Amino acid sequence: MGKSPSSRAAATSAPAAGAEPPAPAREPVVVPVVIDAPQYSGLKAALGYLSERPLTPGTLLRVPLGRREVLGVAWDTRSGEDSAVPDGVTLREVAAVFDALPPLPAAWRELVDFAASYYQRSPGEVALAVLPPELRMLSATQLERRLTRLRAKLLPPSGAQGALPAPSAEQAQVLQALAASAGDAPVTLLHGSTGSGKTEIYLREAQRVVEAGRQALVLVPEINLTPQLEERFLARFPGRRVVSLHSGLTPARRLKHWLMVLLGEADLVLGTRLAVFAPLPRLGLVIVDEEHDPSYKQQEGARYSARDLAVVRGRVEGVPVLLGSATPSLESWHNALPATEGGAGRYTRLTMAARIGGGVLPTVRLVDMSRLPKEVLRDSALSPALLGALRERLARGEQSLVLLNRRGYAPVLHCTECGWKSACAHCSAWRVFHKLDRTLRCHHCGLTERVPRACPDCGNADIQPTGRGTERLEEQLALALPGARVGRIDADTTRRSGALEAELSRVHAGEVDVLVGTQMIAKGHDFRRMTLVAAVNPDAALFSSDFRAPERQFSLLMQAAGRAGRAAEQADRAEMWVQTWHPQHALYAALRTHDYAAFAQAQLAERRAAGLPPYTHLALLRADAREQSVAQAWLRVVSDEARELAEQHQVALYPPVPLSVQRVADMERAQLLVESASRPALQRFLTAWDATLRRKRPEQKGLLRWAVDVDPLAI
Repeated sequence: MGKSPSSRAAATSAPAAGAEPPAPAREPVVVPVVIDAPQYSGLKAALGYLSERPLTPGTLLRVPLGRREVLGVAWDTRSGEDSAVPDGVTLREVAAVFDALPPLPAAWRELVDFAASYYQRSPGEVALAVLPPELRMLSATQLERRLTRLRAKLLPPSGAQGALPAPSAEQAQVLQALAASAGDAPVTLLHGSTGSGKTEIYLREAQRVVEAGRQALVLVPEINLTPQLEERFLARFPGRRVVSLHSGLTPARRLKHWLMVLLGEADLVLGTRLAVFAPLPRLGLVIVDEEHDPSYKQQEGARYSARDLAVVRGRVEGVPVLLGSATPSLESWHNALPATEGGAGRYTRLTMAARIGGGVLPTVRLVDMSRLPKEVLRDSALSPALLGALRERLARGEQSLVLLNRRGYAPVLHCTECGWKSACAHCSAWRVFHKLDRTLRCHHCGLTERVPRACPDCGNADIQPTGRGTERLEEQLALALPGARVGRIDADTTRRSGALEAELSRVHAGEVDVLVGTQMIAKGHDFRRMTLVAAVNPDAALFSSDFRAPERQFSLLMQAAGRAGRAAEQADRAEMWVQTWHPQHALYAALRTHDYAAFAQAQLAERRAAGLPPYTHLALLRADAREQSVAQAWLRVVSDEARELAEQHQVALYPPVPLSVQRVADMERAQLLVESASRPALQRFLTAWDATLRRKRPEQKGLLRWAVDVDPLAI
């Protein structure tokens, strides 16, 4: 343990005659420090450490914790908090201070505090999770050397700017509206159809902010969308410093970019959800592209929504927030609806319906699979009519996209004799057959094994693939379309660094005739030769128990349709084909007319009647254990203890149930739903319930971990 303040006074000899008396020893001060403490540790508040001098809140430092030395951040003293050290308590000293760095801004700390409070985590867990991992490995001296090298390599920004295309009439109207409201720091929902030119709006708004000496933050949902957007920004702002922030960067590069942001050297920051915590000292604008995308919700640790925190950050820092999407989330759509139309009226909505350059949205054709002969369905995943449409595109030298949101060759292998299936030994899921490397792979825990030569149960050599994935679909298309250049883009083909960019370059260069892929190719890509998009098996989401499934499916299909017909000269031939067993479903009726507003209106009416978000507010308490009975038993105990508290806050607690994928990596998972008509009431209940959850955890033997998920994406 460190020395107490009273024991630190050093004895001194009497001063020589005529000499200046020594300055009195400075009494050390207590500094609140947040560290990365996991939720189960119970360390929600800042820890006190001794420092020889006062430290500005936001200062990075290293502190001792047990036998280790960890990274920490000096934090703000809470109002009414007593900083005096209790009698009998000896505090440890700060080990090192990162003086070379400016403190993390006050607005950044306020955002972290809000996220920690709202999502029921500790400030330290949130703060340290969004800092570059490389910082944890460096000493103060090493960091100072990095900063010296970084500053030496930075070239002065020139302010040069790329050519500005003339805006369309709709773009001009949107820009005028944004300029008129910029001083009010509003939240604006830009509802622009695919190909309507939303990126040009982002570029011009960023230009306005940068020219005023401020910084712009642009969020994208996935890493694979960052490089092409970065290219657009670099081309428009060749004399400005544009940096990216996402987990796909090397640790050294991520730290370099983060340091440029904190030092105010970066003008524009592009990144995925973690970039919402970028410490920008001169923030002037936040843009969230494809704001509907579920990737903005963190699924591990602090389960925050970057889109929602972007709105909070805009309010905290007094800067405008622009949310863009062709298919907005129903929560954002409801927030942008006027109160007279049943909405919340919190956001401003601007619309761009027309495509740039005279392009039109594709004609949607539904193929009723129930009318096809069984032998056709047995031999191929593609209907004869769709194959004919693909051949027409081949003959004209045009490109097609075939969407199947399931990677691998087949979802499962099975034995025709005994019924054995390729189940995962550690998860309640099937292992997917990947033909290219002859493996069975679990997409939940990662377990990978070679395909057995015969059935493990009965020895039958005739084990067959059941169902289809993108790998099998690619093979069938190559057989059905001789001479066609068939490409595939999914998580399997883009594992290596640079693989995605290489495949996309082939598509843009016209070296691929038919592109097969999952949802990762359905959004954000500008394929100028694409005239046909086909959805092979989209019905699964229509009858899902997850109430958000129709919203996600409609968004995916609308986004995929938007890849076709982006060039005006091909717009009259643009089509989207949907193979479905339920052509009369309301979702497909809205898709045929590209009428997002009608779909949103119908979905919101259903949710209001069912008492679902955005008309009610949810949280999930999740528990993991080696046995399902243990997880559910603990959930029942903490639920029973909270009955009176729940009634007091008018909160409903539902019985615990297993997750849809009940077991992952030998851990049984269960959840308990918490519901309230009032968001503040839900927050008050969760905060009060936290003490019970921590107290009861050690009493349940076998419980591995628990977590609260506020505003969950799936139930």
